[in-house]
Amino acid sequence: MPPRHDLPSAKAASERGTAPHGNGSTDPADTDAGFTDAGHTHAGHTDAGYADAGYADAGYADAGYADRHAADYDRWFGKPGITGATVDTLAALAGPGPVLELGIGTGRVALPLAGRGLEVHGVDASEAMVRRLHAKPDGFRIPVTLGDFADVPVSGTYSLVYAAGGTFFELGDRKAKERCLASVAGHLAPGGAFVVDAHVPEALAVAAASGVPETVADCDDHLILCRRVIDASAQTYHSHYLVHEADRTRHFRVRFHYVSPGELDYMAERAGLRLMQRHGSWSREPYTRHSTYHVSVYTHR
Repeated sequence: MPPRHDLPSAKAASERGTAPHGNGSTDPADTDAGFTDAGHTHAGHTDAGYADAGYADAGYADAGYADRHAADYDRWFGKPGITGATVDTLAALAGPGPVLELGIGTGRVALPLAGRGLEVHGVDASEAMVRRLHAKPDGFRIPVTLGDFADVPVSGTYSLVYAAGGTFFELGDRKAKERCLASVAGHLAPGGAFVVDAHVPEALAVAAASGVPETVADCDDHLILCRRVIDASAQTYHSHYLVHEADRTRHFRVRFHYVSPGELDYMAERAGLRLMQRHGSWSREPYTRHSTYHVSVYTHR
């Protein structure tokens, strides 16, 4: 089954409000064994079946989510096979470096990329996630700026900027995405590449309409199911996650704002970027009418 791009992630920074997060938002209900936690802002991380510290929500993030689940994030949502293909593709595009990850989370992608000899920097909204990254072997070598990645709050230029695991679509609306793209263009070195991945909205809608929950993880010690509900009028969808382990079930709901590949290309053009290549997976399969997600690579016009 193709990897997803939207698990609750610690990668982002929400649109504003109270938290400096630029990616999704947990809805007011983050329910733990039947008890609801309201009003916590998740830092946003991304993707289902994909990713990293993250699986994304989008909109207005809940900082409390990352703090509550940072310790379990890698165990619940790590995807070694997908991570390997992601790192291979990014390393091939990286050039001399340095490289920058938007929504670095606990370092699922950043650490093995740094292990290839690249200088990796990151941006993330969650201090808890970044603490997990820096506690890992060699994690302390990766500098991370805390803040909203919609603003790309760093200095200097990078030969590669990327947002993996659907993290870019944690940004809550079109304006936040346009702001991020313009900022990326300003930090991209000549000949550099910007890489994002995402669901193809039409395929996402077909899967959601089936009403069948996706099995995100089925391990000896836990089971994670995901059910998505789409609001096409607002170009958003909610992902409902049930995490069952040790006779305890937790429910949380996260929100994403999606755009089509064509819309993304148009926004990138307005920011001074052009599509260089598009694949149907991180393994660089061709992008076709049958593709359910895409990996898109942009460079300066």
